Amino acid sequence: MDRTEENRQECKELQRRVKREVSKAKQRAYDELYTRLDIREGEKDLYRLARQRDRDGKDVQRVRVIKDRDGRVLTSEESVQRRWKEYFEELMNEENEREKRVEGVNSVEQKVDLEKAYDRVPREELWYCMRKSGVAEKYVRVVQDMYERSRTVVRCAVGQTEEFKVEVGLHQGSALSPFLFAIVMDQLSEEVRQESPWTMMFADDIVICSESREQVEENLERWRFALERRGMKVSRSKTEYMCVNEREGSGTVRLQGEEVKKVQEFKYLGSTVQSNGECGKEVKKRVQAVWNGWRKVSGVLCDRKISARIKGKVYRTVVRPAMLYGLETVSLRKRQESELEVAELKMLRFSLGVTRLDRIRNEYIRGTAHVGRLGDKVREARLRWFGHVQRRESYS
Repeated sequence: MDRTEENRQECKELQRRVKREVSKAKQRAYDELYTRLDIREGEKDLYRLARQRDRDGKDVQRVRVIKDRDGRVLTSEESVQRRWKEYFEELMNEENEREKRVEGVNSVEQKVDLEKAYDRVPREELWYCMRKSGVAEKYVRVVQDMYERSRTVVRCAVGQTEEFKVEVGLHQGSALSPFLFAIVMDQLSEEVRQESPWTMMFADDIVICSESREQVEENLERWRFALERRGMKVSRSKTEYMCVNEREGSGTVRLQGEEVKKVQEFKYLGSTVQSNGECGKEVKKRVQAVWNGWRKVSGVLCDRKISARIKGKVYRTVVRPAMLYGLETVSLRKRQESELEVAELKMLRFSLGVTRLDRIRNEYIRGTAHVGRLGDKVREARLRWFGHVQRRESYS
């Protein structure tokens, strides 16, 4: 086509028409989407829209500098892929040393942390623990077949690495791996664990309780010996202890001559435990967690075209559980409950597009979004938890 003025004007006109048609098509698609959101079948579209808008707000194209073992920056794609492969091959095949097995009220709370617990389980220990737990041999062979010749690759910004073997640890992401890990931990800790509350264990999260530092130090050494002689590894840097209602006096807890870090709080199963019995830190972390969850779906919650009823449903199902997590066992005071209420109402007001200057009562905000009072939900969760405790078996 000749580059004449007439042709140039015709080209611009065609571009304008195309833009108008694309804009109309997008508007029709959005209208259909917002119409579907009001019916039950459109719920999946709603959460898909929230995830997409959250991803759109992130810079996923940013690639950090990759360096080799000597600290030199890698520039070619082949060298970057090779470095990623080396890193993950070492990470996923490193095995801890272990012994060869011959067949045949003042309280101190010690948190035991295992180094890369899932990734360091020796395969031979897994087969042994399964058989010792009474698992039928045919199922042991099935699991062995699953792990035989297992290989993986690493996907990075510059492409995909070559395959490499994975000969240590459990499969990440497998629904069977938590069960297999529980079998291993049950067998490894059989001789050292005590009844609750002196030993609390959930997967690789272990807490040892005792009435004195000396006793907890002795128990810690027994746990270390039981785990490390079978291939696991107790982290010296992450293992820590905390004294509850500590009286006057001093002392330390040591692990193989190395002093264990003393803390005033630690996190166990997602909840923060403080040495003074307070729960202020846990409340602040719940508030921070719920704000993080709210920001991820703010693209939907702040969309003026979505009804208040739908926004309330998204808030109740996606955002609020982050605030309620673990509060069944937390002794909330009125002031702390008020902190949670204030954070929740801020999010609801942002979602509905109103501010305190509009002088709209909190009851109206909650009624519009169909969100009940937080204090009532906490008490409901406590009663539900109390029912679980009452119905549990005596050995649970």
